[in-house]
This record gives sequence, C-alpha cells and structure tokens, in this order.
Amino acid sequence: MTAPEETGAPRAGTIGAFVLVALIWGSTWLVIKDQISAVPPGWTVTWRFALATVGMFALALVRGDPLRLSGQAQALAAAVGLCQFFANFQLVYRAEIHLTSGLVAVLFALLLVPNALLSRLFLGSAIGARFLIGSAVAIAGIALLLVNEARLAPAGGSVPLGVSLALTALLSASIANVLQATEAARRLPVVPLIAWAMLWGTLANAAFAWATDGAPRLDPRPQYLAGIAYLGLIGSVVTFPLYFGLIRAMGAGRAAYNGVAVPVIAMTLSTLFERYRWTALAAGGAVLAMTGLLIALSGRKDRA
Repeated sequence: MTAPEETGAPRAGTIGAFVLVALIWGSTWLVIKDQISAVPPGWTVTWRFALATVGMFALALVRGDPLRLSGQAQALAAAVGLCQFFANFQLVYRAEIHLTSGLVAVLFALLLVPNALLSRLFLGSAIGARFLIGSAVAIAGIALLLVNEARLAPAGGSVPLGVSLALTALLSASIANVLQATEAARRLPVVPLIAWAMLWGTLANAAFAWATDGAPRLDPRPQYLAGIAYLGLIGSVVTFPLYFGLIRAMGAGRAAYNGVAVPVIAMTLSTLFERYRWTALAAGGAVLAMTGLLIALSGRKDRA
C-alpha cells in the first residue's frame, strides 16, 4: 500500500525530520575534525559510541522494545557493529586528519554507489541506466574536488592516503547497510538491533584503541566533552531512528536525498570554520558531483 506521504506533499513532521537529519549529519563532520586534534582517533571513537550505546539502549527501554536477541540475531548485530561502528568510523576519523571535513562528507555521498552494487550482487536489486550515468557524473565531479584538494594541500599532507581511508570506510559502511537490508534484519526491531550493534562496535573500538594507542585517554576540555556528547547522542541516537522513520514515510529513494543535502551543509561549514578555499575547479567539481547524485537518485526504484 502506498504511504500517505507518497500520494501528495509530505507531512510537516516528515519534512521536519528530513531537515533535522540533514542538518545534524551535515554538522557532525566538522565536530569530528575537532575531536581528532586532541585525543587519538581510536579512543575518541570509543567514547562516542560508548555514550551512544547507553543512549540507544535507554531509547529501546523507553519505547518498550524487547532487548533480547537470538544467537543468530546477535551474530548479525555483531557484523553490523564491526562494519558500521568500528571499521567505518575508525577509518573516517583518520581520513579527516588528511582531508577537510566537507570533502570527506562529499566522498561519503557516494555511499549509494556501493550500496546499489552490493544490493545487486547479494539481494538481487535492479540498477537502472540513470543510476549508472548519474554515478559516473558524480564520480567525475568528486575527482575534480580531489585534484583541487591535492593542489592546495599543505606540505606533509597526504591526500591519497586520506582518500584511501575514506573509500575503505565507505565500503565498510555499505556492507553494514546491505546487512541491515537483509530479510533477517528486517524481522528484528530496529532500535535494539542498533543498540547491540553499537555495543559490539564499542568493544571492538576499545580493544583496537588500547592495542594501537595505549591506555585510555580523554581530553577534559569542555569543547571536547561537548563534542562527544553531540556526536554520541544527537549525531547517533537521535538521527538513526529519525532516518529509518523517513524511509518508511517517504520511501528509500526520496529519503536518500539526505545524501545530497548532507555534503552541501558540510562543505558550507567547512568553508566557514576550516577556511576551505574555493576555486573554479572546486566549484565545478561540487556542482558536477551534486548533479550526478541527483540523477542517480532519480533513477532508483523503491521497493513497495
């Protein structure tokens, strides 16, 4: 049955949720940049998801969701947690050491590309011609942005390393997305699944941080602690349930337009606070990338 929002204009609440998710996720990239300047990335990611795990379990309790999962469901939650909340974020935080936050956000706007390819490979989802054309245009635009970034990179910076880390994170996040799209995952309540996945991811983050960065470290600055709270609670606990609500209200394709809105917000904030230097090459690349993403998204077909 077609959702009410799909027969006409979206409801005000749906529009509000869409805007809020885009604003929050668009701003998280800049907050991450401050986080990695004070504490090793491994521990910063650990603190973020330790807090997010507590918040997500609390949300599940408030909602009255069952917290117990079967052994098979726990294995799925662990796989999602290791891909999404461990590998993905460990790589993203390290990528931002070498790239501006807005550019990493633009790279992550390409998440729909591996999502579509992996869904086609493992779930049998169709891929249309408009999607392929739009993806190619978007990749060309991002290539121009990366050329501009390499030209302006300070001495000692490593744009290729930053891009490699971001793209590997992208693949890891895409695997987690496809896992969550399987029939086994769809049968589980969303919030408890995310909560357990965050717990498994947090344990992996802590073990990895201790092995690579030594004993736990925490920056006592109010700015750092506020950043952890914002990323853990607002950037994780608030947005994930809202985003899944958008998928149910608008359809997966229309909800995915956040993938276009988020990097626009992130690049704007990067310009204001990181002094990102726009050139004709960068502006052309940004326009090309966003145009390609719009073409690609317009070619996606939602499942009923």
